[in-house]
Amino acid sequence: MAFCLMKSLSRESTKSLSAALRLSPPEVIGTLSASSAQSLLYSTKRMKKEDTIGNDVLTDDVLTSAISRPISEILKELNKKVPDSLIRARTEANGFSIKHIPWHIVNRIMNLHAPEWSGEVRSINYSADGKSVSVTYRVTIYGTDAELFRESTGTSSVDDVGYGDPVQKAEAMAFRRACARFGLGLHLYHEEL
Repeated sequence: MAFCLMKSLSRESTKSLSAALRLSPPEVIGTLSASSAQSLLYSTKRMKKEDTIGNDVLTDDVLTSAISRPISEILKELNKKVPDSLIRARTEANGFSIKHIPWHIVNRIMNLHAPEWSGEVRSINYSADGKSVSVTYRVTIYGTDAELFRESTGTSSVDDVGYGDPVQKAEAMAFRRACARFGLGLHLYHEEL
C-alpha cells in the first residue's frame, strides 16, 4: 500500500515527503517489498543508525527490534538525564527564568526510546472569562508486557503575543508535562532542591 502511495505522488511531492521522513529516493523504496516500505513510512526510528535504505541493509529484525521491549526498560531510558545541550531557557514576564525541553526534542526522544508511543488531546477548555485556554494531553507508551498512559494539562494566556497560538502553546506544555510524568526531563523540576 505504501509502495502504491509513493508511486502515486508526483515527483516533487515525493522528494519533499522523502526529505521529511529522511528516506531515500522513491526508486530505492520501489526495490523494497510493500510491507517493508509501509513499515518505513510508519516509523523510521526503528532503524539502527548505521543501517541505511540506500545500502539495502534493512531486515525485519532491525525494523521491529525497538518494539519488543518491556515497559521497565523504556521507563529506565526515559528517566535518564537529558543532555544540557538540548535544554532551553526562557524568561517569563515576571523575570523568572525557566528551563525546559522544547516539544519537538521531547517528541524525538520519545521516538527514540519508546517508538510505539501515541499522544492525543483529550480536552480543550477556555476559562470562563476567555483569557486563558487549557489543554489536557494523554501520552501512552506500549511495551511487550504492558501499556501505560499519563495525562497532564497545559495552560496559556489568550493575550500572549509570542510564537504560536494559545492552544498550540498549551498543547505543547501539556505534552511535555505528560512525558515528564514518565520521567523524561523530570530532573529539571528538581534542580533547585
